[in-house]
Amino acid sequence: MNGPLKDVRVLDMTGALSGPVATQILGDMGADIIKIEPPEGDSIRDLGPSRHGGMAAMFLHTNRSKRSVVLDLKAEAGRQAFMRLAAQVDVVVCNTRPKAMARLGLAYEHVAAVNPRIVYVNIVGYGQGGPCSDKPAYDDLIQAAAGIASLHAPQDPPRYAPVAFADRVSGLFAANAVLGALYHRAITGEGQHIEVPMFESIASLVLADHMGGLTFEPPIGPPVFERYASIRRPFPTRDGSLCMMVLTDRQWRAFFAAVGRGEVMDDPRFSRMAARTGNLDALYAIVGEILAARGTDEWVDLLEAADIPVTRIESIESLLDHAHLRATGFFETADHPTEGRIRSMVRTSTWSATQPAPTRPAPRLGEHSREVLLEAGYAQEEVDAMFAAGAARGCEA
Repeated sequence: MNGPLKDVRVLDMTGALSGPVATQILGDMGADIIKIEPPEGDSIRDLGPSRHGGMAAMFLHTNRSKRSVVLDLKAEAGRQAFMRLAAQVDVVVCNTRPKAMARLGLAYEHVAAVNPRIVYVNIVGYGQGGPCSDKPAYDDLIQAAAGIASLHAPQDPPRYAPVAFADRVSGLFAANAVLGALYHRAITGEGQHIEVPMFESIASLVLADHMGGLTFEPPIGPPVFERYASIRRPFPTRDGSLCMMVLTDRQWRAFFAAVGRGEVMDDPRFSRMAARTGNLDALYAIVGEILAARGTDEWVDLLEAADIPVTRIESIESLLDHAHLRATGFFETADHPTEGRIRSMVRTSTWSATQPAPTRPAPRLGEHSREVLLEAGYAQEEVDAMFAAGAARGCEA
């Protein structure tokens, strides 16, 4: 473990997606991630295709660089083991509802009593203190609550983004919070409790793009940036579709010059960005008519030569063979001890000194229970007794 967090230990009390995304980021940075799972395992262990039970694709992609420990936190011995581990780590990340953690005696105040330097991060659906604080939160619900499902063309029905956007972005927020809190502790010696609410996190992103004229008091115009909400979509070509992003005055002039329609930029509706923003329907109708006249490959060659931002639309299958991703080391194919050959996405950033990278494959349920409990100071006979009582279990159980 040579990443930037190689001396950090994290107790990962998370399941599903938001928490595991956060802790996998920390694990790839070199932190020792101890994933605490209930006897039935993380709820996404069987979500999607798999070669063996409990090791489905989505679990594999969000739980590498971790060790799995199974504890029954409803049993006193399981709770005691959690607290013993919590006293020895730097960070606790949790996405169980705060009231449930309090009932178990595992909330921040309980952990801070035995480890005052702890960084304790709660990923919650809604921030505490509001009327929605105790509501359940899943990606679909948060996308709807934060306005994403409504932001489509008026003729389209509400729908969700086709990725777990709210879960995964909330995980990024949580990982970022851990890093900031660890820096604060390094400077001051102080631990702290951090709450990362999914609803507020995603609402902040949506409103930053779409608050529009409601940003000002009193309002100076309507909300919703129409290009994103209803106009923003690939352009049809003669044989497919094309993504082109033209923004600045220079880019628009270069585009219309390249396609032989330079006079369009003489129209006062389109000559400046402020004017174009109010006339996007008319502008995009002209662009759509132009692009429909030629094939995708022809347009890519012509527009790239004119330095116009353009790309083909990739499918999931074509991404796996994308020349750029291959060249930059984005993918890694490795042999998992039980699941065979696995393809993973391992490099989203490049570091000159402490390159993050997977430290271990996604674990089987309880694969490291015995190992971690012994490291925590339990005697072998104590671990055996916990296994016999069902307070802990491993792969052999």
